[in-house]
Amino acid sequence: MQKHTPSNATLLNQLDRIISEGRNPDTLDIDLLPTSEILDKINREDAKVAQAVKQEIPHIAEAVEAIVKSFQAGGRLVYQGAGTSGRLGILDAVECRPTFSVPDNMVCGIIAGGETAIQHAVEGAEDNEAQGRADLQAIGFNRNDTLVGLSASGRTPYVLGGLKYAAELECATVSITCNPGSDLLTHAQIGICPVVGPESLTGSTRMKSGTAQKLVLNMLSTASMIKMGKTYQNLMVDVNASNEKLRARAIRIVMQATDCDEAAAASALKAANNQAKLAILMILTNSNAEQAASQLAEHQGFLRKAVQAK
Repeated sequence: MQKHTPSNATLLNQLDRIISEGRNPDTLDIDLLPTSEILDKINREDAKVAQAVKQEIPHIAEAVEAIVKSFQAGGRLVYQGAGTSGRLGILDAVECRPTFSVPDNMVCGIIAGGETAIQHAVEGAEDNEAQGRADLQAIGFNRNDTLVGLSASGRTPYVLGGLKYAAELECATVSITCNPGSDLLTHAQIGICPVVGPESLTGSTRMKSGTAQKLVLNMLSTASMIKMGKTYQNLMVDVNASNEKLRARAIRIVMQATDCDEAAAASALKAANNQAKLAILMILTNSNAEQAASQLAEHQGFLRKAVQAK
């Protein structure tokens, strides 16, 4: 497939229409200000982000339902982006593993330019639409998966290539951008578009646009994991106790969930092979590890359902 390279005039015209690339009239003097006033201006702009994300909750909810459906079918949540957007997708994906004890490939992040691009700019990577398709093919992307395409500008060819391929497979597709009317929104079934306005520094979309994308990603993955039974009340009961801090956190979680003392929590965790969810169920239902594991399996891993059924 031949890669189409737009002319400078075309790109300039596109950038002129992108909200996040506009000049912010409230920060025109930011280079003249004392440090505290610079920070105050940035903070005032950041304060607009949460409200912009709130406006998109109906669309975010749609995306969560699609992701949960993929998980229930054995599929994956796949983030795809370039630059800051791609790095944010990878960050959310890798943090799902220790937080919710999910398999490494259940939530995946793909960035234009590959692993090198996580720390270094890879020239031209985001402009390669065909590579967006090829990178999904390389991970065996299939119709049970959900693709979330990330692009602050909403025009990144690499991400558009991925969304077009996912559409051909009839997969669930979601786009996250900060520019209404952008191409990304027309190529996804569910469009999420928090409009945060021009950045404090013109075009520096790692700032408000990046923050908005991070908030949305937090909501997508966290809400999906809650819907999959990875929490009890507001506790991370599927946390993977892989280091001393997380082992201490697991003890604390068991204590909070059951109102038991530290010794009882530690004893139950030991009997449950450090599985907090199992230890909690053992204490709350006065059962042994084998009985509790059977109860959890009967309720598809939903701790609250297992507790209520006892």
